[in-house]
This record gives sequence, C-alpha cells and structure tokens, in this order.
Amino acid sequence: MVVATKAIVFSAIKYSEADLIVSCFTEVSGVKSYLLRNILKSKKGKLKASYFQPLTHLELIADHKNKGTLEYIKEAKIFQPNQTLHTDIVKSGLVMFLSEMLKNCIREEEANTELYIFLEHSIQWLDRHTEIANFHIHFLLQLSMHLGFYPDASNSGAKYFNIMEGNFQAVNSSNYCLEGPQIENLKKFFEIDFQTLNTIKLSKKDRQALLELVLSYYSFHVQGYQKPKSLAVLNQLFS
Repeated sequence: MVVATKAIVFSAIKYSEADLIVSCFTEVSGVKSYLLRNILKSKKGKLKASYFQPLTHLELIADHKNKGTLEYIKEAKIFQPNQTLHTDIVKSGLVMFLSEMLKNCIREEEANTELYIFLEHSIQWLDRHTEIANFHIHFLLQLSMHLGFYPDASNSGAKYFNIMEGNFQAVNSSNYCLEGPQIENLKKFFEIDFQTLNTIKLSKKDRQALLELVLSYYSFHVQGYQKPKSLAVLNQLFS
C-alpha cells in the first residue's frame, strides 16, 4: 500500500557498502524501517543520505507492505528544515541521545497522533531555543506520559519516590523507595513546560544525577530497555 505521511527519523544504519536501513516514526503507521538501496553511492537519485539524519522531519511517499519486513521509500523531502540541531555541538549530542532513547522505547507499528505531535513540537522547540540544559529531562518525563508510565505526582510532598510504582510515598515501604536531592529535584519538573524550563536551576552534578534517576525509572517501565550508548557523550557535553 502506497502512503503519504510525515515522518521523524530515529536512526540510519549503514548496510552493505551503499545501503542504509532507516528507522522512522511515521504519522500514519507508527514505527517503520526502510531499506534504501545504493543511497550512499548514487548522486542523482531522488533520495539523499543527508535527509536521514536523526530527528529530521520528512514527508514521505512510501510503499508499506505491513508484513514485518523492511519497507520501501519512493520519495522523500524535508518537511521542516532543522536550523541548529546538527550544527550546534551540544544540540547534536542531545539529538544523538534522544533519538537513541526514542528508538529504544517506541516500537509500535500503529498511528499515535498525540505522540507524533508531541515529538514534532518538542524537536521544533529544541531547534529554536538556546537555553536547553534541562530539555532532555523534561522531554523524557513528558514522553513517559505518552508511553503510559508518567509518575503519579499527586502526593509529591512525600519524602520517598517508589521507582517501581511510579509514585511518592511518606514511608520507605520497599527497596524501590528512593530519597535524597535527586528526588527533590525531580519534583521541580512536574508543574512546568518547555517555556519555563530555565527557571529550574541545577548544578551539572545534580542534573546528571537526576538524568540517571529518570533513566533508571525508564529501565523499570520499558520492556527490553537498553541503556543508551550515547549517554557518555551527553555527560561529557554537559560536564
């Protein structure tokens, strides 16, 4: 079935000498993987390898057979050109990290309009703004809402955070209950949006500890979760 859809690139992996396998989150079909033959050698083809950088926003004409195999892209063009994501060194590190997390956590081959709009708007915000030190933490918390395990903050005045249950508790009831500065910093992110991110002031050490907490939370709630390899690069950029 030939479809027209917007798509956000998650990854592009070299296959053989001149091919790419590209993973995208499409607006109409969820996650799809495509085999792009000879794209690394052909200079005259309709498809260019530069279109498939992580978190690039595309318009595709694609042939979806929906048989669990690699699909085929007939045409592609950039829908919303990124201005800074791949030229700013800090943003490029964030892009590498976030695209790896997205590929790790989103696997459904079905449309999810709310999730697509969230990703689209978040990427555009990151591209257009400069005060982004807290972006990835807020992004991951908001993403957890779309994935179905956003923490219950209704009792956020409590001392402990149960990383397994995803809620705050007044008593330490299990080995999954955590306390300390990173829990207090986590609470700061529940009543803000992207526009007020810079009101949260964290040291680099505290921000890194909070990110580790959020990733630990993901490890409990995402089936088959794998710690992102790009985390080390991200920590170096923010250190």
